[in-house]
Amino acid sequence: MNVTEKSSEGLSRTFEIVFPADDLQARLAAKIEEIRPEVRLKGFRPGKVPTSHIRKMFGESIMGDLLNELVPQTTQKTLDEKNIRPATQPDIKVTSEAQDVLAGKADFSFEISLEVMPEFEPADPSKLKVARPVAEVDEAEVDEALQKLAEENREFSAKKGGKNAKAEEGDVVVIDFVGKLDGEPFEGGSAEDARVAIGDGAFIPGFEEQLVGAKPGEERVLKVTFPAQYQAAHLAGKDAEFDVTVKSVEAPGEAKVDDELAKRLGLDGLDGLKDALKKRFAQEHAQQSRMKVKRALLDQLDAAHSFDLPPQMVDAEFDNIWREVQHAIEHDHLEEEDKGKSEDELKAEYRGIAERRVRLGLVLAEIGRRNNVDVTQEELSRAINQEAVRYPGQERQVVEFYQKNPQAIAQLRAPIYEEKVVDYILELADVSEVTVSKDALYAEEDEAPAPAKKKAAPKKKAAAKKDDDKPAAKKAPAKKAAAKDGDKAEAKKPAAKKAAPKKKAAAKKDA
Repeated sequence: MNVTEKSSEGLSRTFEIVFPADDLQARLAAKIEEIRPEVRLKGFRPGKVPTSHIRKMFGESIMGDLLNELVPQTTQKTLDEKNIRPATQPDIKVTSEAQDVLAGKADFSFEISLEVMPEFEPADPSKLKVARPVAEVDEAEVDEALQKLAEENREFSAKKGGKNAKAEEGDVVVIDFVGKLDGEPFEGGSAEDARVAIGDGAFIPGFEEQLVGAKPGEERVLKVTFPAQYQAAHLAGKDAEFDVTVKSVEAPGEAKVDDELAKRLGLDGLDGLKDALKKRFAQEHAQQSRMKVKRALLDQLDAAHSFDLPPQMVDAEFDNIWREVQHAIEHDHLEEEDKGKSEDELKAEYRGIAERRVRLGLVLAEIGRRNNVDVTQEELSRAINQEAVRYPGQERQVVEFYQKNPQAIAQLRAPIYEEKVVDYILELADVSEVTVSKDALYAEEDEAPAPAKKKAAPKKKAAAKKDDDKPAAKKAPAKKAAAKDGDKAEAKKPAAKKAAPKKKAAAKKDA
């Protein structure tokens, strides 16, 4: 086997590998002798088929199998011997004539083309200095949440005035309704004893507003238009009418923050509800603090490194981002700051984000590689199980999917590895805590108020987990600020309004 480096330009490499015809024929003869005792052909005793006859009957097929084995084996051997770390999957191109090779008339040659990992010296984590913004949970925050819970979980009772009681915003109207398109009822457009909270926005636009002033026993026809982006395609943008019968009008009771409120939310008393809220807010603040310190760290790492990037990696990352941008353009979800820009301007900006992501990914990978950071099988199994529980009744299928798909496992492993490397760097870096207000903690970088006060703090190990495991639906382009951290952000689309109201019990999630 002869290996020749044909080209070396930037991070691109091309090698030619040649197997002499004599070498291949020797390998073919050895393979035939290996399988000859197992060959069974009519007219010959088992294991006694002549070598020449096997070569004549199956030579080309056996040679083909040999070549299919040789190519990946030789490719990996070449990379190992030359200490090459590929940044992309090697592209294999056979340059010899297949029939001549199979017939033993020509050498077998093929080319390996790939991009290699750039060589660079990563920044020393111990020389990095970052500030971790932290915000304490104050009583006002808890009191505000309690009041909101009380208002969302008020009890409703028949409104005073009997049959003359008129529905107002904030009231609940109990109705029967039948939805019609062009005078004909449509599937899923009817309900009985539906509870409509006027002003909640749980129904399609215009539905709730037309119930203002309704009285018990009254019949009304509500005329509405379904949103253009409604989740039921056959209703999207359509004009509809709803025949409504008002059965009762209920007014909200007093919003009381007391033990009864806590019990309705499944807790023993008001103190328990306060503690639950404090813990929830503390977790949310910690997650936001983690996100901010990580972004600051990645900003420093990005500024500290400049090296050639594998073009194919950048192209692949940009293609992913640009698909999201195009989806956002088609569905009018493009960010305000991007509207009015030309396609060339947008492509230039988002290619810059793609380059940053690739550069930071390589930097983190190199720091992790040099310091033996790795994802354990236990961590992977835990991540798979977390994915599985998101699909009740299909847990086994989800686990089997990951067991059978190495690429899916790699996608699951990548964010875990990234967080572990970030944790490693933060353990060594000079991390100071800066106490800020809640508004400052959650503000975008360009609108963040000045920190409240500073205090020195010992280096702490950042939380290893990040609350970003919720499923992505349709992805819109990464926000310019958020995209800088190397993660693909989602622009949140307005939730499509339903014809049926959401139950108030959902408010319990706030506790």
